Amino acid sequence: MVTPKKKTIIASKLKVKKEVVARPSAKKKRIEEAELPTEKSYDLVVVESPSKAKTIKKYLGRGYQVVASNGHIKDLPKSKLGVDIKAGFTIDLVPIVGKQDKIKRIQELAKGAHKIFLAPDMDREGEAIAFHLAQEIGRKKDLYRVIFNAVTKSAVKAAIENPTKLNECMYESQQTRRILDRLVGYKISPLLWDKVQRGISAGRVQSVALRVIVEREDAIKAFISEKWFSIMGEMQKDGTSFLFSYYGESADKKTDLEDEKVVKKIVSEVRGKNYKIIEVKKRERKQNPTPPFTTSKLQQEAAHKLGFTAKKTMMMAQKLYEGIDLSAFGTQGLITYMRTDSVRTEPESLNNVRDFIKKKYGKAFLPDQAIFYKKKGTSKVQDAHEAIRPTNLEYTPELIRGDLGPDEFKLYEIIWNKFISSQMSQAIIDQTTVSFENNGHYFRANGSIIKFSGFRTVYLEAAEERSRRKKSESEDEQTEQEEQDENSKRILPILNQGESLRATKDAKEEEHWTSPPPRYSEALLVKDLEEKGIGRPSTYASIISNIQDRGYVEKTENRFVPTELGTVVCRLLMHSFPDVMNIDFTAQVEEQLDKIEDGVVDYKKVLKEFWKGFEVTLLKAQEEMKNLKKQSTPTGLKCEKCKTGEYSIRWGKNGQFLACSNYPDCNSTHDFKKDLQGVIAIIPKQFVDDPCPKCGKRMEVKRGKYGRFVRCEDHPGCETTGPFTINVHCPDCKKGKFAEKKSRFGKFFYGCSSYPDCTNALWSKPRPFSCISCGYALMVEKISKKNGKQLQCPKCRHTVDFVDTPFANEVEKEESTKAF
Repeated sequence: MVTPKKKTIIASKLKVKKEVVARPSAKKKRIEEAELPTEKSYDLVVVESPSKAKTIKKYLGRGYQVVASNGHIKDLPKSKLGVDIKAGFTIDLVPIVGKQDKIKRIQELAKGAHKIFLAPDMDREGEAIAFHLAQEIGRKKDLYRVIFNAVTKSAVKAAIENPTKLNECMYESQQTRRILDRLVGYKISPLLWDKVQRGISAGRVQSVALRVIVEREDAIKAFISEKWFSIMGEMQKDGTSFLFSYYGESADKKTDLEDEKVVKKIVSEVRGKNYKIIEVKKRERKQNPTPPFTTSKLQQEAAHKLGFTAKKTMMMAQKLYEGIDLSAFGTQGLITYMRTDSVRTEPESLNNVRDFIKKKYGKAFLPDQAIFYKKKGTSKVQDAHEAIRPTNLEYTPELIRGDLGPDEFKLYEIIWNKFISSQMSQAIIDQTTVSFENNGHYFRANGSIIKFSGFRTVYLEAAEERSRRKKSESEDEQTEQEEQDENSKRILPILNQGESLRATKDAKEEEHWTSPPPRYSEALLVKDLEEKGIGRPSTYASIISNIQDRGYVEKTENRFVPTELGTVVCRLLMHSFPDVMNIDFTAQVEEQLDKIEDGVVDYKKVLKEFWKGFEVTLLKAQEEMKNLKKQSTPTGLKCEKCKTGEYSIRWGKNGQFLACSNYPDCNSTHDFKKDLQGVIAIIPKQFVDDPCPKCGKRMEVKRGKYGRFVRCEDHPGCETTGPFTINVHCPDCKKGKFAEKKSRFGKFFYGCSSYPDCTNALWSKPRPFSCISCGYALMVEKISKKNGKQLQCPKCRHTVDFVDTPFANEVEKEESTKAF
């Protein structure tokens, strides 16, 4: 029984609880009101990202409001071209969907600000964001542009104390690039929809990058391998073994070995005989350090040594640049701006790194003067920035390792090592070449010893182990560093002219075949794009992502291979738009953008010249480009259904498929795959166990834009479709099963088929294996390089090795069930 006294106590407790709950919201309201004071008691700083805003706010403290724009706030509309060509290429910029509230927030803060500092990134895109912010704020007085190369307290405060003006030429350069991209994309893409497949696209730079990959594939297919030979043996002196190889029929000229009979004759004539030393050459070679990283070099090194994609590298670098919360130092930006073509280092940092080298490694490792690097080529884009380097040498990798994630640490470490090594002494290497003569045939042995390691002490300490882990597949791809590492292992004993030695292992022939050029890895593609002047290093990550997302290329064994769709689209564009697809033309456009930024060329003149030729080409292509939708390519494969027809390759809304030539009398279709030699193989149809709920026929597994689904085999007679599910029941609702789905960002996940009644969803494939820790009725697959394949509980995160589960010995296959 509840007495009146107890009721009073309970009521008072409830009142206290209500007051406790109410306090945070009231406090939050007071904070929000404080953020928008009526008086101009603060200065406003607008940056691009929230993490950078958080870091800068800590540096500036009270008296400043720091807000993030979250990237671009305005862009061309998606629903139309947005460029009025007749009105001098004027553009219709509109707020990006979802950014209206952000713009309003910035405008409100700007009204109460004494001064406004626009501080987006220091590249063209950052300048465009600054211009768009200025337009939306609508105020000219006390509005400034600030730029800083590193998110450090000193750099940020110095920028605030020395503000600049908006750079109109840089903005016009960005605007020109955006208009060119829009004209190409919005004029060519609809043409591809009509002629090839709906939903695909073309891009001014991405299409040229696709051409590079397609042409490499053409070169591989056209390559004819040729046989060649080498002759090698082994000698020993004073307990040291070393290799020697055939050089030629003269001591001064190398001879190529292509005739097997000649090779066998040489081997026969030198077998069992002494090799006389006719010359010993020794020379000291000095190896210079290399500059600190530019954007593209960082992407290449991270791909070679860390296995990072260009996209991942830029994401990690962005975090390091914007600020990391260090336990001993607070939030600090660890590296300078990561989008740069420059190899320059500011004088103060040069002095600091020289002091660091002298203190840690000694005077011998420090050159007499600082090393000044010059950028190759003529491009000026982003050359005003410094190279990528650590912002403070106090934050050594070893000291802050615990504050960084594993990938962040790896990237920071190679940036650190590269920068330190760039200002260290030369490495000195003693190289020895010994020439031998045997029965009129000449051989050589090479060896080298690192006499003084110099800069290699730092750079190879961090990189050598990783470079050994992943060997290149082609001599063309072998890096200079790897080649030097191999040379350092070849140490010769003391050999003197006139000595005679007998081989411990007789010289013997080895057969080789010339190799085709390698398919592009991500590092090789970035290197080639940079050398050809296609795009900019800051855009390589998005270029590579785009051509993959569009289905134009696929990664096979970490190499890019063009798909059938990518090859077809590339060939059509090369035929109909030769200028747009011209590599030199694309590089020339980048040079024009540089000149616009320098104020040398008027941006409207560049646009007019481009449109003049492009408009003519576009009209011609609309009439003459092949319509693949109306074409069919015979394959010679007999129809499996009617037995009289022949399958032809046709194009549909989801790409290519095989269709019977007797259509509409026979509606047999098949998916197919084509190997690298062009041989077509029919992919067997996969059916689910449950019949169509409408007509009773089998339900076939199909693949569409959003992944796999099931469809009645009588389609189009019966249009029943459903989700593709796996035979794992949802433990939450105990009704549905998990259906394979694809997010709008292209990532696969597994959601309950009872959605929206049940919202259970998993990013990894579920398995009907109960967690032994918490008892949850399923676990999900997890694969990592460190731990291999495991199962993990989505609730308590308990993991078990996959080999310890009942699935280890099963043949993994997708078991589909009905979803109706």
